[in-house]
Amino acid sequence: MFASPGPFVLQIGPLSIRWYGLLFATGVLLGTWLAQREAIRRGEDPDQLLNVIAYGVIAGLIGARLYYVLFNWGYYSSWPLKILAVWEGGLAIHGGLLAGGLTAVIYSIRKKLPVLTYLDIMAPSAPLGQAIGRWGNFFNQEAFGTPTDLPWKLYIEPYHRPPDLATFEYFHPTFLYESLWNFLVFSLLYFLLRRRLQRMPGALLLCYIALYSVGRFFVEGLRIDSLMLGSLRAAQVMSLALIAVSLVGLAWLRAAAKRPRP
Repeated sequence: MFASPGPFVLQIGPLSIRWYGLLFATGVLLGTWLAQREAIRRGEDPDQLLNVIAYGVIAGLIGARLYYVLFNWGYYSSWPLKILAVWEGGLAIHGGLLAGGLTAVIYSIRKKLPVLTYLDIMAPSAPLGQAIGRWGNFFNQEAFGTPTDLPWKLYIEPYHRPPDLATFEYFHPTFLYESLWNFLVFSLLYFLLRRRLQRMPGALLLCYIALYSVGRFFVEGLRIDSLMLGSLRAAQVMSLALIAVSLVGLAWLRAAAKRPRP
């Protein structure tokens, strides 16, 4: 059974260090270190990569927050200052991927960098950072699933339970499911596919998008706080779309690689 000890790592007077922010920063720093090592191995400039990551992370954080805020505008329109309280949770990974990825692409094009190669270099770092960052949901007691009595059930304090599920104490630890899946995706990308797909720029990125989206689709089905598009879960719709795009992209890259060069 899991039970969160609370959202704070340390509180000294007005100074508060939250687990959510600490884990987010840890994921970014570890992912950056790993990507820089890969850039050096591939003969790319690690300093330029650092610039790409910096702009991508900033844009990704803003995009993830805005994506979440837009789907919960009824609340944030009444409490606009809460939009800035990212340490309380409320980041939508799909918004972050779209904004961060687009920013990385634009920066790379402007600096005349090999766009697909840089995206491939960063691809394994993304699920590693996500796997670490997901534990922020554990400490915030958010993003959990439906009630369950499984041995690995997650205890949620009454204050954090939805009103219609207030009588239940234990829920699916969906943060854990997604964290484990992301660690698996990272392992596949870094240890199995990274070198094999190096001659096909863009393929590693597409593998990350497809693999992550498969896991997210199933995990999202257990969550009770999903962002909704009418009667559909937004994350599941986005996951299916990304899987389709990734498979088409991989098929195109494979066919292009087989075509004889003039």
